[in-house]
Amino acid sequence: VGMDFAGFESMVDEVGGVEVCTAQPLIDYELGDVLPNAGTQRIDGRTALNYVRARNVESEGNGDYGRIKRQQRFLSSLLRSALSNNVLLDPGKLNGFVNAFTSDTFVENVKTQDLVTLGRSLQNVDAGAVTFLTIPTTGTNDYGNEIPNDDAIGAIFQAIIDDAPLPGEERAEPVTPEEPAPAAVPDAPLLAVDPATVSLQVSNASDIAGMAQTASDELAVYGFQILTVGNFSGTAAQTVVRYSQDQEAAAATVASAIPGAAIELAPSLNNVVEVVLGSNYPGYTQFPTAFGTQIDPTQVEGTTQSAPLPEDLSYTNAADDTCA
Repeated sequence: VGMDFAGFESMVDEVGGVEVCTAQPLIDYELGDVLPNAGTQRIDGRTALNYVRARNVESEGNGDYGRIKRQQRFLSSLLRSALSNNVLLDPGKLNGFVNAFTSDTFVENVKTQDLVTLGRSLQNVDAGAVTFLTIPTTGTNDYGNEIPNDDAIGAIFQAIIDDAPLPGEERAEPVTPEEPAPAAVPDAPLLAVDPATVSLQVSNASDIAGMAQTASDELAVYGFQILTVGNFSGTAAQTVVRYSQDQEAAAATVASAIPGAAIELAPSLNNVVEVVLGSNYPGYTQFPTAFGTQIDPTQVEGTTQSAPLPEDLSYTNAADDTCA
């Protein structure tokens, strides 16, 4: 979705303006006095546009990071406004908001009703459960460009995939009613699947560089469909094949091609099977169990651990309304 300046202004005006707070006047030497007075104030769309795009503010030093932080605070306030004004609960207000949004945006394969449905799905979201993160870097290169911290970025996205809490995030504990345990049903035998039906991502958790690429090349020869190859963002006590609930037979088939590999349930993977090469990987593969043959894999739990989130992440929680 792409939005132009007019769309941004109308979106802000549609919710009756957005409340922001600045500890000192916001003055940009190109845009002028964006907020001539300090303190809490409600701003309209035109002022809001300058507020989020100002990048030549002397008091902020690095204009990019100051602008990013202001944008995060603005979006946090916009979310709180939408929630407190019942925009998401009032069909008329929600339709008006979406119409203002779509009138000046550029989308592909997105209909107005899709956005209304998305808005309704956010009705029960608490602002404290929304966190904005600034991608961490490791200094600059010779051209002055920021260098992404790949390990930290991998940990962030893995936390999002695993639905783990992000820094500053507050979540209400879900209340789940107790249900009687279902009667035990004997497990059906696992049968090896056709490798051509298995989508694989191969991740290296060993100390040997290039292992994932070598293994993926060999697994592709057997017919497995290789999606991605890279390093595992975390640690692995052994070589495992991770899978979601309905992919156990696929994971077992893959594990049969890797001597010493076990399988591990990882619900966040959806329909993708992930091979995590640990330090016990022997460096070679073998033909997988023949299609339709019964297979009995070794099941493990907790052998892989996602990398911890960096402690110095720059973030803004949407519930934080302190003045800065």
